[in-house]
Amino acid sequence: MSTTSATSCALPLPLGPEQEEQEGSETHMSVLWYAGQLAITYYDTEDCSVYFMPEIPDNEDLKLLQKVIEELNPQCIVTSAKQDQNIAKFLTSLTATADDKDIGKPEIVLFPNIDFGLEVSKQRILSRQFPFIPSHMTATEKILYLSSIIPFESPLMIRALGGLLKFLDRRRVGVELEDSSIAVPILAFKKFVLSDTVNMDQDTYCVLQIFKSDIHPSVYKLSSGLKEGFSLYGILNRCRCKWGEKLLRLWLTQPTRNLTELNKRLDVINFFLLAQNHETVLTLQNCLKNIKNVPLILKRMTLSNTKVSDWQALYKTAYNAVCLRDTCRSLPNNIELFQTISRVFTDDLHYIANLISKVVDFEGSLSENRFTVRPNVDATTDEKKRKLMGLSDFLTEVAQKELETLDNNIPSCSVIYIPLIGFLLSIPRLPNMVDKTDFEIEGLDFMFLSEDKLHYRTARTKELDSLLGDLHCEIRDQETLIMHQLQTRILEKSEVLNHVIEYTAHLDVLLALAAIARENAYCRPHFTHRHGFHIKDGRHPLMELCAKTFVANPVDSGEATRRIKIITGPNSSGKSVYLKQVGLIVFMALIGSYVPAAEAEIGVIDGIYTRIHSRESVSVGLSTFMIDLNQVAKAVNNATERSLVLIDEFGKGTNTLDGLSLLAAVLRYWIKQGTQCPQVFVSTNFHSLMQLELLPDTPLLEYLTMDTHQDGEELIFFYQIKQGMSTISHAANIAALAGMPAKIIERGVEVSELIRNGKPIKRLDHPSKGERMEKCKSIVEKFLCIDLDDPQVDLEEFMSKEVLPSAASVL
Repeated sequence: MSTTSATSCALPLPLGPEQEEQEGSETHMSVLWYAGQLAITYYDTEDCSVYFMPEIPDNEDLKLLQKVIEELNPQCIVTSAKQDQNIAKFLTSLTATADDKDIGKPEIVLFPNIDFGLEVSKQRILSRQFPFIPSHMTATEKILYLSSIIPFESPLMIRALGGLLKFLDRRRVGVELEDSSIAVPILAFKKFVLSDTVNMDQDTYCVLQIFKSDIHPSVYKLSSGLKEGFSLYGILNRCRCKWGEKLLRLWLTQPTRNLTELNKRLDVINFFLLAQNHETVLTLQNCLKNIKNVPLILKRMTLSNTKVSDWQALYKTAYNAVCLRDTCRSLPNNIELFQTISRVFTDDLHYIANLISKVVDFEGSLSENRFTVRPNVDATTDEKKRKLMGLSDFLTEVAQKELETLDNNIPSCSVIYIPLIGFLLSIPRLPNMVDKTDFEIEGLDFMFLSEDKLHYRTARTKELDSLLGDLHCEIRDQETLIMHQLQTRILEKSEVLNHVIEYTAHLDVLLALAAIARENAYCRPHFTHRHGFHIKDGRHPLMELCAKTFVANPVDSGEATRRIKIITGPNSSGKSVYLKQVGLIVFMALIGSYVPAAEAEIGVIDGIYTRIHSRESVSVGLSTFMIDLNQVAKAVNNATERSLVLIDEFGKGTNTLDGLSLLAAVLRYWIKQGTQCPQVFVSTNFHSLMQLELLPDTPLLEYLTMDTHQDGEELIFFYQIKQGMSTISHAANIAALAGMPAKIIERGVEVSELIRNGKPIKRLDHPSKGERMEKCKSIVEKFLCIDLDDPQVDLEEFMSKEVLPSAASVL
């Protein structure tokens, strides 16, 4: 494959020590992780190529990044000095020191965040001279060329690539001893995917409607974000907890060709679909509803910012996790997920649930809106609470003794307790107490006036302060201390809680996939190591929910025959739906889901490439046809014999002859590859492709058409695929269905027939023969009235004003 284009490949396996010494290969990686999105680029000194991976979701545990590092074993990892705390901790654990460089730990290189700026990175890419770009190209042509190789619509990846180029220039990797004018050689840009991940770009996700964001209908949530629209994720998402939804989205963004993993998922779904397991399914679903946001709770615990609701949520989670474990222990041992849950959901969950229930007073905590402790947990706290509860009667007795020592003019008094201040004597304000000097009473220390009550500190209240202390604050301090001790014990057992989140998410997703499979009569896909597909009565998972009656269609694509299918038929006959249906069924199988079909046998797939819809964007700066060409170029450059390619109406964005030529050239390119060509499905209205026999007669080709029937002027669609080809577009019938005026349709049909038969097209607004004769007579009469001997007569003016304007309509 040419090095002048982006190619797709799996991550190379790390070389052994002996191989590395012989070949001297090094890998230098640039990594950025932001808002849950991971972008990776790396430079391989062995082939002098830069590999890039566009943004892909990765959780806070950065397992995907860990997997990439394990497979690549890079010498250096370059990243921004301004990074999220999660990736900072992750990279810190990888830091190589002088003593442990021989054990394969990478060196972490931090550059200022400005070196990873988007515009700076774009300029760094576009201004660099690459050997594979012809020197005669203009700046504009160079931009167009690079845009077909590098996905500039992935800003995080572009920033990572810019940082990598900066690092290569600064370290001068591979050219340390060369002259400073010699740049680090970059011979190709190649797209890479993880060894088991199926390659799909954003265009494919868009046209297959895997995800679709809509503006939230609530006026109160317009500014807060979007909601999921009608999409594959939308109909599959029956998850009961947040982490299930998150894992389902992750599976959809990382379809895999790991058959072992896929069959494990399908085994669980198959178990849930059995009628005798319905009660078990309901039990598991009820438990999953109470699995709360444990990572957020644990984070608050580390910050000592736990709320009352957090303790309730954690208790419910631990209790329901125990229920899940006990249920899984009663299920068959041949299913790995049930075995894992039974093993990793240890008795630490019982410990956490019992500890919380014994320590936390939920009713008291809710009423006081703070953490409170149950009785019999701490003797000191219980004693202080008893004192506080019996304080009212005791203070009444103290107030009675204080009143006996006061002046007879004071009718009543009371002793009150105010947190942080202590015990005070409170007496009503008398009429003669006007100024502050009047508040002074012998033997009493005046404190403050509030609501016509004078507050004093006396010998007895001072004695109470020393004996009883600040009870409220002491109780709160003691309970806060107990809360910290409880948090510490739970954090020590946090490993089991992390297991709960991980495996309940798996359970939740598989229950959701089982629910949608049961409702819509999906079947279990069977995987084979041969290339091709066999799908019986396949259906579009989204379209069948919208249509009153959906016509199922088969898919048969062989290993040595029928690898390239050309589908013709009128507009609106179902060609595009059929293409998307094939893509969605294969995609659903690759996430471990049941599929909408009666039977499905799926061969090995390493990528899905599409050219169905043109995603115009002002920011990209490319024409619609250029975007179409980029999409097809990705398929031509990256698709292998294990790839699926879906192309709909390619070539219609330019001159008909040019578009037809390009389509024929692309198809002949794949035909020339023989059995090494990808599985290709092409829909087109270029009937000349068949009529002019632009493609060779080969068993790799199969011609299909959408069945229709012409009943008088009415065109009936059967939406059924069959062998053969269509030579009529039925554009007039489709225009009538679209509401086009009848006169326009009639004229269109007339012009089409004239062009087809090679006859001249007559203008509708052309004047009649009689009108033209009268106009000619008028011009002749005016000419005869001219006196040619008169020097004042201007013949040029007569010709320009009278004769020439009439010539177009007369001739």
